[in-house]
Amino acid sequence: MTAITSPRERECERCSRRDIWDDDDSTWRIAVVEDEKQSGNPHCLHEWDINGTFNPLDS
Repeated sequence: MTAITSPRERECERCSRRDIWDDDDSTWRIAVVEDEKQSGNPHCLHEWDINGTFNPLDS
């Protein structure tokens, strides 16, 4: 059986904001690295690093 998976992380190509998927709340959360939120620019219109290499089909 083939399962469809979702990405677990994403990063903005413009401001480097990093998000991680939170399963408990079913939403994206800003990544924290060494106690610092990777929030990037709060005024950025984020362009997420979707480049076609992620394969949602997990066989």
